[in-house]
Amino acid sequence: MAWHIAKRLGAALVVMVVVSLLTFLVTRVLFPDPVQSILGGQGSSATPEQLHRLTHELGLDKPLFVQYFDWIGGTLHGDLGRSFRTPVGVGGAIWDRLPVTIELMVLSLLVALVLGTLLGVLAALFRGRWVDTVASALSVLALSLPNFFLGILLVYWFALKFRLLPSSGYVPFLDDPLGNLKLMILPALTLSMAYVGTFARYVRTLMLGVLSEDYVLRAHASGLEPRRVVVRHAMKNTAIPMVTVVGLNAAGLVGGAVVTESVFSLPGLGTLLTTSILGKDFPMLQGLILVITIGVVVLNLLIDLVYGALDPRIKVS
Repeated sequence: MAWHIAKRLGAALVVMVVVSLLTFLVTRVLFPDPVQSILGGQGSSATPEQLHRLTHELGLDKPLFVQYFDWIGGTLHGDLGRSFRTPVGVGGAIWDRLPVTIELMVLSLLVALVLGTLLGVLAALFRGRWVDTVASALSVLALSLPNFFLGILLVYWFALKFRLLPSSGYVPFLDDPLGNLKLMILPALTLSMAYVGTFARYVRTLMLGVLSEDYVLRAHASGLEPRRVVVRHAMKNTAIPMVTVVGLNAAGLVGGAVVTESVFSLPGLGTLLTTSILGKDFPMLQGLILVITIGVVVLNLLIDLVYGALDPRIKVS
């Protein structure tokens, strides 16, 4: 198991180095002249001396490989650089907004797991009946609705039409738990819907396979209560493959959070990423991509460890 963890850590390190290099190069291609943008764009009245002085202050007159190693060296010491648009450091800005995105992702994942598992189990238990048809149709519908469109629909019906929930804003959970949950219900539903459909389809397929296994048939034949057979035997053995499915889809939640946070005006990493791109703030963009990459890599490593803990065959191999 220790060798497996060491290999995964080595692969994670390689991934982060490659991503950091690609991020650095891509931002330089996308924003070749950030100094001009900072001083007001092509129509600014900045003099050549001002352009040269700011370029030197930002270190943009150095060779690219020197700029890259300066950035990486600072990152290893906890310094992600300074934003071109705000007076705060990149690390501080990301740290302030990180709890919002994590809360949104966790709530969305919980909603997707509960609703997706419920739909998948019902579809498998009532295979070929109207319940299966309805559950499968709901799964396809959840997969088909784009995030931004679903978010707008939820805002219209629950915030504007019936005035049951607020349409935007954010309050920290520790400051006002009830107000926080009210503000996060619609964003969490919006972000989770696509994963509800994905999880429902996986759970249905896994359950159909498990329900036809000999040990489940023997449990039914021995007179055990059907609900106990489903919960303790069938659903328990679908948990192991579902761990991988949840881990892979959890990484994709970051991309969905960008759109969802923009629709509901949540001050998270998604909104910060959007403003960084529009403002050509590549230090912030570099830091965000690096932090998101580290989060995804760590999440996949944790999924591997959990999978190994649940399945003894992984430990043996």
